[in-house]
Amino acid sequence: MEKRYSQMTEHEIRTAIAELNEKAKKAEQMGMVSELAVYERKKTLAEAYMVNPETFSKGSVYEVKNEDTTFYIDYFNGVFAWGFRKGSEELEALPLSLLGSEVEQNG
Repeated sequence: MEKRYSQMTEHEIRTAIAELNEKAKKAEQMGMVSELAVYERKKTLAEAYMVNPETFSKGSVYEVKNEDTTFYIDYFNGVFAWGFRKGSEELEALPLSLLGSEVEQNG
């Protein structure tokens, strides 16, 4: 049985990420788009366990990496930030690894 990311050491998580990168590269080369997407999501989740949640603040807005949008953090649950994307009223969770720099809010 595989260990959960939450039970792994930092070294084990880095090793898992490297393995996922290799699998993703092979899937991409073989044109297996859905497999590639699965490996990318797993990698994003593993990376979330490497992020210090104290880097982020509830009630603040952050850039979403690789997307042209921002995310308002309402609360945290583990390695996920729950909140709202800019222009959306739907509550959603994002792994902390998807959050970038804090956005200045003009008040």
